[in-house]
Amino acid sequence: MARKKKNWIKGAIKRPGALKRKAKKAKMSTAAYSRKVLKKGSRASALTKRQARLAQTLRKMRRK
Repeated sequence: MARKKKNWIKGAIKRPGALKRKAKKAKMSTAAYSRKVLKKGSRASALTKRQARLAQTLRKMRRK
């Protein structure tokens, strides 16, 4: 059975703070910007969509 990596989050975050800077430039919170980017029909880049998805995942983990 394969073991999960203990520190997968560190490896998943390639550009720390990048999504927050994009959200700030759009005058939105990170959560609101993530929702906007992931809506159907959004023209955001694939990288931005991946960052938004990761932000939502990490936010869910924080609540536990």
